[in-house]
Amino acid sequence: MFRLPFELFLALRYLRPKRTFVSVITLISILGVALGVAVLIIVISVMSGFDHDLREKILGFNPHLAIVQTNGTLNGLMNDYASITKIISKEKNVQGVSPFVMGPVLVETQGDTNRPTYQDAPYMRGMDPAADGNALQISNNIVAGKFDLSGRGMVVGDYFASRLHLQIGDHLSVYSAREIKKMKAAYDRKENEAILPDDYEVRGIYDVGYFDYDSHYAIVSLDNAQDLYDLNDKVQGLFVTLADPYQAEAVKTQLAHRLGDDFAVTTWMEESSGILNALVVEKNVMFYLLFFIVLVAALCILSAQITFVIQKTREIGMLKALGATKLQISGIFLGQSAIIGVIGVASGYGLGMLAVTFRNEFLHFMRRVTGWELFPSSVYGFGELPALITPSDVVIICIGSFIICLLGGLLPAIRAGSLKPVEALRYE
Repeated sequence: MFRLPFELFLALRYLRPKRTFVSVITLISILGVALGVAVLIIVISVMSGFDHDLREKILGFNPHLAIVQTNGTLNGLMNDYASITKIISKEKNVQGVSPFVMGPVLVETQGDTNRPTYQDAPYMRGMDPAADGNALQISNNIVAGKFDLSGRGMVVGDYFASRLHLQIGDHLSVYSAREIKKMKAAYDRKENEAILPDDYEVRGIYDVGYFDYDSHYAIVSLDNAQDLYDLNDKVQGLFVTLADPYQAEAVKTQLAHRLGDDFAVTTWMEESSGILNALVVEKNVMFYLLFFIVLVAALCILSAQITFVIQKTREIGMLKALGATKLQISGIFLGQSAIIGVIGVASGYGLGMLAVTFRNEFLHFMRRVTGWELFPSSVYGFGELPALITPSDVVIICIGSFIICLLGGLLPAIRAGSLKPVEALRYE
């Protein structure tokens, strides 16, 4: 201890716990800094995890680019899409191009005497597994059955299957726009014509980890989707998979120039811009708001240091009389703020990292104890609470909190250093 600079030695000595009001305020300051740092790390890590996992889920289920025809005689449908595919494939960042058909349908389970029937209105997505870049991702997330779209095969999400009480091998009756048009035509003709739906077999159930995709989509082969919507050999558009999804804007510009004004190119970021931008805004707002917790702790440090300087006025005068400089006196009290900041930041970092590591275990424990689901997947879209610890964010939080603690003790330190020996001793 005696090998330390005397400013740091006295700062540590003055911070020794005593049964005084100043010691209580100092302890509250340390707890405030620790709480602020921990909450900031937890919230920012969770928000970063949301953003990262959401992008992964979007890229795993959705294409990087979607191209549709906006002009011509086909009402937005592509007929000779093979020639357009060749043009798109010439771009160096393009890994795959696949046609798609997608739209809403009405489905009904085929119940029996032991099982009631259920209805729903999912989006039916026609997919060519050999060409679609998302087919492998969905195939890797099959939790029951297999990824089989042959014949009248269908693959559905696990929440969708749970809602309709579906199992592998069950059959669904599918009413598409074609059947609805036939029903309307028969009604207009006042004919009692029975319009039979298409029958599909559930071959697989997938879980990509995002509620919206697992709950509202059913996948069939491209041929079946074309048949459901009476498209013959036409498709609604083309899905494009890129080597680097984050180059989507640059590739979009190149393809828009190459394809002309008759085609519209949309990136995955544009399709999901609402929720992605909302997450970025929420993360920034939470970051600034939660820093006020650290500011409150800094005010506690300020009040404690002001009281402490008043209590030690006589000792400050004696140190000045013995030759201590203004900078050395200020260093004693600024050192106290630095020590409080280091202890608080270190404690908050450890507490925050511990909470982030065991976040899901805590949520499961609270669910078992209270019966409440604190993180419902139907609201947030994820089965588990995501988190991503970004080193740069943690560094900014820790260094920013430490600087705020130093600033909290700066004014009392300057005041202590400016005291004159005669005035300080006369005060006593």
